[in-house]
Order: sequence, then C-alpha cells, then structure tokens
Amino acid sequence: MAGNGGDASGPDLAAEGVAQAELADGAMLLGHVGEDPVLLARRGSEVFALDATCSHYGGPLAEGLFDGEQLRCPWHHACFSVRTGAAVGAPALNPITRYEVTARDGRWFVGAEAPGHPAPAPLTPAPASVVILGAGAAGNAAAETLRAEGYQGPITMIGAEDFVPPDRPNLSKDYLAGHAPEDWVPLRGEDFYAERRIALRLNTTVASIDPAGRAVVLADGSRVEYGALLLATGAEPVRLHMPGADRAHVFTLRSVADSRAIIARVAGARRAVVLGASFIGLEVAAALRARELEVHVVAPEALPFERILGRQLGEFVQAIHEAHGVGFHLGHTAKEIGESAVTLDDGSTLAADLVVMGVGVRPRVALAEAAGLRVENGVVVDEHLRTSADEIWAAGDIARYPDRRCGESIRVEHWAVAEQQGMTAARNMLGRNEPYRNVPFFWSQHYDVPINYVGHAPSWDELVARGSAADRDVVVAYRRGGKTLAVASIYRDVDSLRAELAMERDDEAALASLVTG
Repeated sequence: MAGNGGDASGPDLAAEGVAQAELADGAMLLGHVGEDPVLLARRGSEVFALDATCSHYGGPLAEGLFDGEQLRCPWHHACFSVRTGAAVGAPALNPITRYEVTARDGRWFVGAEAPGHPAPAPLTPAPASVVILGAGAAGNAAAETLRAEGYQGPITMIGAEDFVPPDRPNLSKDYLAGHAPEDWVPLRGEDFYAERRIALRLNTTVASIDPAGRAVVLADGSRVEYGALLLATGAEPVRLHMPGADRAHVFTLRSVADSRAIIARVAGARRAVVLGASFIGLEVAAALRARELEVHVVAPEALPFERILGRQLGEFVQAIHEAHGVGFHLGHTAKEIGESAVTLDDGSTLAADLVVMGVGVRPRVALAEAAGLRVENGVVVDEHLRTSADEIWAAGDIARYPDRRCGESIRVEHWAVAEQQGMTAARNMLGRNEPYRNVPFFWSQHYDVPINYVGHAPSWDELVARGSAADRDVVVAYRRGGKTLAVASIYRDVDSLRAELAMERDDEAALASLVTG
C-alpha cells in the first residue's frame, strides 16, 4: 500500500495561519506550507507542526490518532514523536519533518523547519562491539537504533541471504502480485549501511556461538568477536514431507529469492495450488490471482482463520477470495505432488503448474540451543529481551517474551513486532533498561481489503463484534476472563489505533466502548 498522506488542502499555515480557537486541545488540523501537507496538533498550550505524510508508506497522519505525545499512522500503526518528529514506533524508520510554530494576533503560524535533535551522547561503558545475527526486520532496526542512540562502536550484521534487509511483507503482497517494483523491497540501500559504518556480511553462514569467548564462529572457521550479541535469526517456512515435495515447481515463501523464484515460475504457469490457508498462504493466493493464474487452496481446517479471528471474519475472508476466483478445498490435505497435479487425501486431483506451501514457520533456534541458551518454542528472554546468557539478546520471530496482558510468555511472528523488539534490544545493549511492553500489531492484505489486528489472543472465551465484515466495516474484540486481549478490524483504522493505545494504558473501559458504542 502506498500513497500520499495529503495534498495542499486546508489553510496555508505559513501565510494565513489558523485561528487559535480553531484548534482544540488534543485535536489535529490539516493544512499546508507551500505544496507540502502539514499537520498541527495541540496539547494544552503547546502546538506542534509536522509533516502530514507517514514516512513508511505515505499514510495520511491527519486520519490517524494523536495521543498528546505521538502521532500514529492509520495504515500500519507507525508512530512519531510530536516533539522531535522521530520515528518511535515500527514500521516507520525515517523521521518526519518538524516545523517551528509561532503565535501572532490570535493565530498560529508555521515557520521554517525546526532543527534536528542531536543523537544522545554515547553511553559508557558501551559494548566494545555489537554483532547482529540476522539481516531482517529485527536486525536492521537494531542496527539503525544503535546509531540513532549515539553508539559509535563497530556493528556487524550477518545474514544468510544474499540480499540487504528486505521489507518482507512486500514479498507476499504487492511485489509478488506485480504491483510493486523490486526497488520497493530493500529497506535500505547498501550505501546507507556503509555511511553509518554498519558492516553487512551477507550470504554468510554462522556455524556456532561461543558465549564464553564472546564470539561468533562462521562456517569458514573464522571468528567475529562481540561485546554484545543480538540473535535475530527469524523463522523458516515449514516444508511438508510427501512424495513430490522436492519438485522444482514447489515453493515456500520467506526470502527475496523465494519470491523471485515464484514470479519466474508464474511466467509459464496457468494453474497454482496453495497448500495452507495461513495468512501467507492466502496472501500468496491473492497475489497469484492478480497475475491471472487459476488458484486453488487446500487446507485441513473447516474455515480459514477461524481459530485466530473467529467465524465471522473467517467466512468473510473465504468469501472475498472466492469472489476473486479462488477455489477452496477445506478439510483436506495433499497426499502427493506430481509433475502437473496435486493429489489430495480423498484421491481427487488438482492441476498445478506451480505449488506454494504456506503452512506456517518455525523459529530458527538451532544456534541458540547449541550454545546452551534456554529454548522453549523460541529463545526465552526476559522483559528486557535478554537471553539466559550474558550480553546476548534476542528479538523478532525467535524471541519468547513475557507479555503482561496475556499473563504468559509468547512468541509473535509479526513484522512490526520484530522491528519494535530490535529497537528495544538495541537500547538495552546501551544500558537503557527499557522493558519491552509494546502491543503486537499486524496487518494482512486480501485484494483491496486490509485486516488490522492489535494485541495477542492465544485463546478467548468471548468474541464481541460491532459492525459487519460483509459490509467491510467491523471491529471485533477477543476476550478472556473479561479482559480484552486483541482487537481485529476492517476499515476501522482509528478504532484499531484506539485499541492499541487503550491496551498500552490497560484501559478496559475504552476497549469495551469500541464494540459497545
């Protein structure tokens, strides 16, 4: 999803300004400076002026939420400080411009760009060096945060793929569908890392970790010493074992190479079978339909997403895919993959020039386990994302962390969570002692319909909905023991942001009001 966060509409905030009475406490007002959309936000006697366009994918910040200190984007929940313009919440990485504001003759006027804030002074003692295993969302966010926080020591990021850290959600969405060019995929170019003295060692395999010697051992036998180590190795897609699973036209999707390979195969394909009705599986189905392939989805469950989102949203998702021509074969599994067909457990066959397995992922914990770290369905970390070994942190898909709202340790496989955890781990390497308490968030795109989900509900005993999924206008609360653990929504962007803020504040009354009116 990309776009423009606003045009040159509303008052000219530089030439005309705006009457102070027009901007209420806690409110936002959209105007412009020249051709640039600019947003005013007021907290008491303070008025802030900032770029109205989200630096992530161009979302309109004026349609988001202002909580007194931060602006939250309605599209993907990126978050910016109104005092500095800094991107303080994933998935945004770049700041937004902040402007000077003056009061004159009962009006607010926007002036020149405000000066940037200097990086914090380096902490002492800081780690002699930082090594990051994994060149994905968590690893990239950690490296950028270290530099933003004033760390001057060596940073080495080691990745198994031969591609700079990618914007991974694109791989199953716009890029795979042919709606986005490949230059959308890198989070940053190689020059970015070189300019910030972040050493990228891509296409590199790590053999082991030596916690006692504070070093990482590479496959070629060389050692990379560290003062602090971040494990951000992510997850790998589950590959089903059956006859034909190793055929050349059978794929999983995790890396840039995977997405490229599927796109290359599409050129000579007419029919595709997706094994699994997971979020990745159905996003792949939508992308392949966009490329005009015949698509069939095979999955053992009776309804997509019912365990995660409930029956109403599950039925809606299935219906929207069927309306776009996707065939569903639910309650079934694949038994064999042939050269041109997939045989199901009931003996029926589906023609297939292309097969994609989308049946989930498993955390890459082998290195941590071999190094003696505590591993239980992920690398176990404390609230500061520290592992059981000194000076080793973990973030992203592999991290199993204590969640105060669920009251249990959880592992979350979401892009924004990985970035948020990378940021927190980096700050804690520098002694910030910052507990990780972010509310999980993810979005899933199905054709023109986005589904937003905030919180984490491993299970629930009550589901309360307001609105209708069929009308593409709904908010759903997932509760357990009277407590709202998660909220899903369709085209209720501000409600989704309000839910996130209410969870951060443990405001159950505000959460209840989202579904009771």
